[in-house]
Amino acid sequence: MAEKDLSRLTKEQFNVTQKGATERPFSGKYDNFYEAGIYVDVVDGTPLFSSQDKYDAECGWPSFTKPIADPNIVEKTDASFGMTRTEVRSKAANSHLGHVFDDGPLDSGGLRFCINSAALRFVPLADLKTEGYGDYAKLFDKHQAQS
Repeated sequence: MAEKDLSRLTKEQFNVTQKGATERPFSGKYDNFYEAGIYVDVVDGTPLFSSQDKYDAECGWPSFTKPIADPNIVEKTDASFGMTRTEVRSKAANSHLGHVFDDGPLDSGGLRFCINSAALRFVPLADLKTEGYGDYAKLFDKHQAQS
């Protein structure tokens, strides 16, 4: 994981991760993106989600059934905009990621982690080892063995 370096973020990445903004639906680069790999916090590189847990919720944002490792995220009550939701933030960098809802696929636990593309950086399966995420490659070996 890298140090928290906000100077390299785009304006949208900064607004989403640091100010709690939300990107426009269907505008993020990972909404309709399904390559094998992991998604890490754009701020510090903490592993957050696996492509194996990504699905098309047709909501306009990348959706996942679960985080790659529970200790890497925290949930907080968000009462903005006249509604109560559960905000999802990265634990180490405290980046705003999105929200979690209980309308996900029941066969995968029933949760939908609705995440802003601007809060994520994708690391392809082929690059996991060279980028320092080699331990996560075993998640894909296990999945391929069950196929």
